[in-house]
This record gives sequence, C-alpha cells and structure tokens, in this order.
Amino acid sequence: MVKTSTLQDVARVAKVSTATVSRTLSNPDVVSESTRRRVSEAVKVTGYRINRAARNLRTQRSHSVLVLLPDLANPFFSTILEGISRILSRQGYSMLIASTKQVLDSGDRLTDYLDDARADGMIILDGGLDPDVVEMLENAPQSKRVLFACEWIDGANFPSVRCQNRQGTRTAVDHLYDLGHRKIAHVTGPEGNVLMHTRKDAFVTELGKLNLELKPEWIIAGDFSLAAGCQAAQAWITLDDRPTAVFCASDQLAMGFIAELSRYSFKVPNDVSVMGFDDIDLAEQFIPPLTSIRQDRLMIGETAAKMLMERILAPNEEHSVHAAVLPVSLVVRESTASLN
Repeated sequence: MVKTSTLQDVARVAKVSTATVSRTLSNPDVVSESTRRRVSEAVKVTGYRINRAARNLRTQRSHSVLVLLPDLANPFFSTILEGISRILSRQGYSMLIASTKQVLDSGDRLTDYLDDARADGMIILDGGLDPDVVEMLENAPQSKRVLFACEWIDGANFPSVRCQNRQGTRTAVDHLYDLGHRKIAHVTGPEGNVLMHTRKDAFVTELGKLNLELKPEWIIAGDFSLAAGCQAAQAWITLDDRPTAVFCASDQLAMGFIAELSRYSFKVPNDVSVMGFDDIDLAEQFIPPLTSIRQDRLMIGETAAKMLMERILAPNEEHSVHAAVLPVSLVVRESTASLN
C-alpha cells in the first residue's frame, strides 16, 4: 500500500514547522522567498497533495475566482488572464473563466456564483452589462468582492482597473497630426460600450483642439472585431473625400481594415495610415506591423487580481485604491507614415 504524504513529511524535508508549511501553502505572501522555495521543493520531493475539499470546508472558501469575459475568442484578453492567473496561483487560488452571455443565458444570476461558494470573488471584463444585472450586483451582500477590469460601469460603485483611454486616444491623434495628416477618420467600438464612448469622445475633442475638420461620415461604426474592420474599410473606400489616416478603436479593427484594403489594391501606409489601440501580440507580426497604443495587459490582470485578493482576504478593511488607472504608450511601427 502506497503511503500518502502528510504535512509533517513536508515540514521534515523542508526543515520548518508544520505551521510554517501550512502558512506557506495557504498564504505564500506572508513568508520569505527562501521559505517558499524550500516548502515548494519539499512538496515535490514528498509528493504531498493538498486536500482542497477539506481546506475549503475549513476556511469556508472555494479558493477560486470567476473571470467574466464579453468574448472568449478575443485574443486581447489572453495576456490579461495570464496576469490574473499568476497572482491567484501565488495565493493558492484557481481561476474560472466564462463569457457573460454563457452565464446569463444559463439562467444563473451572477451572485449565485458567490452565494454557493463556487467562487470567492469575481473579475468582470465586460462593461456592457444590463442595468438590472448591475443593480443586482450592487445590492448583493458580496458586492465588495466584485471588481471590473479594462471596462467599467459608469455610476456604479465597483472598484476597477483601467488604462488611460482618453490619453491614449489623444496620443494617437497627435501622432497622426505630427505626420502631417489633417483628415483623420475614426472606427469606433460597439455602440453602448464604455470604451467606445470614452475613445470616441476623446477623438472628437482632440480634433477640435487641433482645429481639424471632422465630417460625420469620418466616424465609422465598428465593434472591435476583424469583420467590423473589413466593413469599415468598405465604408472608407466609398467615401468621396477619403481621410488620409484612420484611427481604429482596437487592433483587431485595424487589422481587418488593412486586410480588406489590400483586397482592393490599396497600400498601407502609402494610400492611408492606419493605427489601432491595445498592441496585442499579433500587432508586431502583422503586415505591415501595426502602429498602436499599448496597454500593459499583463499589468491590468495582475493589478486586478491583487486588488480583488486584498478584498477577499481582508473583507472588513477599508481599501484606499478604488480605481487604478494604468499608463499607456505609443508604439510606432510601419502602418503609419508622413503624408506625402
């Protein structure tokens, strides 16, 4: 019969007390890096397995966090999820991933995931929730364990992590202006989305500050997707007075826009400069490599997870950071060029 390793076995190999092993496994941030390494190595040597069911019963926690996405297929979220996972794993927590539509279509209420201990907290990356869902979350006893990242709900009292969307948009417009472009179009995100309105408003405001003309047809509706980018390119092609530069509200929009133009023999940036927002991994490898406003998506994920874990582990404390706003930066590549 194979002997099951115990906490005492781990403590003996690591040359620490069983209490130290327990603290290291349940809350690794409270011990030193050297202790974490010794306990981790001892766990591997002994083959010790945490009895998660017993731990959850003892602590009255599920040791998991639910992350809600508006679109599971969107590559923008992958690095954010990596950042969340890194922080959660250090705390002995796991990450559950679902789409907002999937959860709501199942008939479940979002608070059900917290009521029955399926998850100890929730990170929502979807600012397009219906008002009744938002009201339900605000009134739930577990509302302090709900956090928004990337997107947010205007007027709602949830902590959030976001980037400098207005500053990023201003930087994009200024970059195109500095290249000599005076006719600049904007392909927006989906109607009703908080990022769409924030970036569109900043775009219109910045053009006004620069005294640039903005025709109504130069604001082209999109939805952050490749397909919407292709449709936006068709709209640009049909314009009698075509802008010489286009700022897209996401990299996927910009990539779809460029791909569709190439089908009609338009060259980027020779015929039109195009830039995006996000700086997803593919942006550097795209042809031409895409100029974009970079969000540090790993930092978004890590910051969101840290803020949520603080609220889970210390639910009765007052937390000073309610909205973390992270910087953005301009990444210049080959899809934008000076106006000839």
